[in-house]
Amino acid sequence: MKDILEFRGPTRWLSNFHVEEFEWQGKVYKTSEHAYQAAKASNVADHEYVRSASTSSGAKNRGNRIKLRSSWNDTRLDVMYSVLKAKFAQEKLIALRLVETGDCHLEEGNAHGDVFWGTVDGKGENHLGKILMQIRQELKDEGTGAD
Repeated sequence: MKDILEFRGPTRWLSNFHVEEFEWQGKVYKTSEHAYQAAKASNVADHEYVRSASTSSGAKNRGNRIKLRSSWNDTRLDVMYSVLKAKFAQEKLIALRLVETGDCHLEEGNAHGDVFWGTVDGKGENHLGKILMQIRQELKDEGTGAD
C-alpha cells in the first residue's frame, strides 16, 4: 500500500473529525476530536460544553475558547493516544482498516498550518500519524486482522 499523506477523501476515517461514536473515560463522544478537545477543559462545565458540540469542527472551536487545564501541554500526547486507543479498541471495523494499511507511512498532511499533529508541505512533527502507526502496530501485535 502507498503511504497515506493526508486524512481526507477515502482516508478521512483516519481523521479525528471522522464521525465514529465511542466511549472514553465513561462518556460517549461523537468523534475523537470531541474527546480530545473536551479533555483540555479545566472544569466540568467546559468539558460538557465541548463534548456537546454538534460537529467536530464545533468541538475544535469550542476547545480553543476554553480555559485549559494546567498540565495540558505536558499531557496532550498521552491524551491523544488514550482517546485513539479507546476509539480503535471499540470500533473493530476501523481497527481492521488501520491494520490493513500495512506498514505504510501515515501522515496528517494539511493546509491549515498544523505542524504539531500533522505536516504542511511534508514538514512537521506528525504526532497524529505517529500515534496512529503506534496503535496500528499494537493492534497487529494483538492479532487484530489475523485470520
